Amino acid sequence: MRAVDAVAEALGRIADADGSLGAFLEVWEEDALLRAAEVDARTAAGARLPLAGVPIAVKGRRGLRTAGPLLAAGCVAVGATSVPGPGTGWQTWGLGAQGRRTVNPWRADRTPGGSSAGAAAAVATGLVPLATGSDGAGSVRIPAAWCGVLGLKLTGGADRTRLTAPGVLTRSAADAAACWRVMVPDTPASEAAAPALPVPAVWSPDLGFAAPDDEPVALARTAVDRLVAEGAVRLVRPRRPLRLLDPGPAWLALRTPGADPADAHRTRAENDRRLALLFRTAPLLLTPTAPTPPHGHEGPGDRYSTALTWAFNLSGHPALSLPAGFGADGCPAGLHLVAPHGAEALLLAVAAASRAVTGVRP
Repeated sequence: MRAVDAVAEALGRIADADGSLGAFLEVWEEDALLRAAEVDARTAAGARLPLAGVPIAVKGRRGLRTAGPLLAAGCVAVGATSVPGPGTGWQTWGLGAQGRRTVNPWRADRTPGGSSAGAAAAVATGLVPLATGSDGAGSVRIPAAWCGVLGLKLTGGADRTRLTAPGVLTRSAADAAACWRVMVPDTPASEAAAPALPVPAVWSPDLGFAAPDDEPVALARTAVDRLVAEGAVRLVRPRRPLRLLDPGPAWLALRTPGADPADAHRTRAENDRRLALLFRTAPLLLTPTAPTPPHGHEGPGDRYSTALTWAFNLSGHPALSLPAGFGADGCPAGLHLVAPHGAEALLLAVAAASRAVTGVRP
């Protein structure tokens, strides 16, 4: 299919569906079609573009800044997705064009998660095959879990606090892997190679400090059992159960101007030590992605949806949320995969071996 045709189809889907979904802040119809024509001209002239003509959504109005590698590979940005609006802090919801709230594709009275709210909603409904995100505390992985798609957070942190890393949301491991190869092109061959399966893995329902609800834990554990049955992972028992220090106070201190970071640095160092010991036992850690189902648009109350994700923003480990089925409320849940630094290939190989369904919501 020509890039202009693929992009035109995506723009048509957005025009039809986004009025009720609220996934987009802006849609760049004219620019996207011009860009698609340029991609078609380049490929006709012999240019090798691994993602030629793939329509993508970028996170927020500044998303083009971080989408450079994907655009250079031939992707065409069709618009900017919703993020939390002014005054909403970092909580897990988004505001689309004209202040419309972004709804969860599976239940309009629930949030899609955030802050990559519109990105997850757009991918879950098939408006675009992939969207960029950024993950400072779980902002890719939580909406991926609550919208039933795959969300990948890359290794490390690019901001001054070393907390926020780029990521992508897709409906398949193959698409996520294609993005990763473009976004991190200098990955050593030894790290890019797919690991032998099954991968030894450790299961932790709560990381030793969180208090997740029973249902997200049960759904994630059932997903783990499927991975074992599919030959993707092999559960092993560590010498000691993983017990991380609660990363919440450390994360908040690092993000608060003027706060004393000394305790945060100590928490970060101690959790790094404990995770290093764990990864000597097995190269994969499995947890629920979020401790609760998606909350309503009034907000999460006093529950941190980041309870199981932000530890790995502190530590910089790559992590991936994989669909883990549906709760009693009809909303999706996620299984959270965490690997050593630079081991995105391991996460993607396990995800590719899974038969988890990321079905498009009508």
